[in-house]
Amino acid sequence: MSYNLDKKMVIGVSSRALFDLTVENEIFEKQGLEAYCSYQVEHEQDILKPGPGFRLIKSLLKLNEYSSEHNLIEVIIMSHNSPNTALRVFNTIAHYGLPITRSVLVSGASLAPYLNAFPIDLFLSACEEDVQCAIDSGIAAGIICTEGMQDSRMKQEAAMVDNRIIPMPQAAGQIRIAFDGDAVLFTDESEQIFQEKGLDAFEENEKTHAKEPLAEGPFASFLKKLAALQRQLGTEDCPIRTALVTSRSAPAHERVIRTMRAWNVWVDEAFFLGGLDKREFLKAFGAQIFFDDQKVHTQSAAQAVPAARVPYKTVAAR
Repeated sequence: MSYNLDKKMVIGVSSRALFDLTVENEIFEKQGLEAYCSYQVEHEQDILKPGPGFRLIKSLLKLNEYSSEHNLIEVIIMSHNSPNTALRVFNTIAHYGLPITRSVLVSGASLAPYLNAFPIDLFLSACEEDVQCAIDSGIAAGIICTEGMQDSRMKQEAAMVDNRIIPMPQAAGQIRIAFDGDAVLFTDESEQIFQEKGLDAFEENEKTHAKEPLAEGPFASFLKKLAALQRQLGTEDCPIRTALVTSRSAPAHERVIRTMRAWNVWVDEAFFLGGLDKREFLKAFGAQIFFDDQKVHTQSAAQAVPAARVPYKTVAAR
């Protein structure tokens, strides 16, 4: 009988989202593919440092300890590396004790044909083209921010002690995931009204349609799967905690709350910030990752917590 992923949460992650490959990526961009390949082979016994998605992936994989029957989480490496240059990544995975056994290595080719070969619930990558393909295919996906990662890792990612990850105090023992609302959990229909007609028209539209649920956005299915996992793991001392961090404020809050009711899904915390900078609230929440559609928000957030930008669907995919 073949291995079945249907009942698991499946995460696709690139090697650059999982590990810090800043130096290696600079070599590739400045010196070319041959220099990059030579460097990786020469340094394949050198362990890579954690990248922006490391703590989230490690915490998600730890959920498998809650089930004695089968794994709840499956993580798959999806990389542009060749099999020859990927040994360093696999050596690093083994070093940190991550139970990741499956991978897709395409030697620089497009990952797009393989995104739907797995029932992927979330795809994280530093490659905008790959993430765009995933979004266009209906997969929740984010372009993980690598800017400023070196400066914030000591504060926000982890402290390495005897091969253990010491989590931030706010998130100790919990997976904490934060989402923007419009164009992430919901479609960008209301956001378009704001962009085209301004705040007053946006708020009037949300008041008029307050009792009509918002349409599902690219991360609605992922939030629902997280909620199902929360119910499965139990509400008391649940290891997963979610937050909505949105620029909406009253009176545009009601439609969001009623939408959650209609979906039978609840976030644990909600912040209706009315245009305030989200960074300090995400830091206080202890987010292991934050998903937002606007670069201005993800770049700011990434100075405090890992963040990923969710691109809009291309016109052809709408």
